[in-house]
Amino acid sequence: MSLPATPKPDGVLLHVRLTPKASSARVAGVEAFDGKPVLKAYVTTPPEDGKANAALVVLIAGWLGVPKSTVSMAAGQKSRLKTVAVAGDADDLLAKIALSLDKTG
Repeated sequence: MSLPATPKPDGVLLHVRLTPKASSARVAGVEAFDGKPVLKAYVTTPPEDGKANAALVVLIAGWLGVPKSTVSMAAGQKSRLKTVAVAGDADDLLAKIALSLDKTG
């Protein structure tokens, strides 16, 4: 399966299906959604007042080993399907995503 990310000039857009109120915060691999790969992510916070989105930003930053300041919500603030922008070198970030997914299993 291809990576759940789209390169852009200043980084990548990561496509995520978020499940809030999970038992633990984690990235659980990739699944197909409408024929496109999306990252399966779980956070323990409820989906109210942007708490789950904030937890997702922290989760993605930790998962990729990048500063939290380089990660932001690009789209899908009120949806389970989200687009997360990660600033930096697109090739480096795509390699980190691939490596992190290999570790995730």
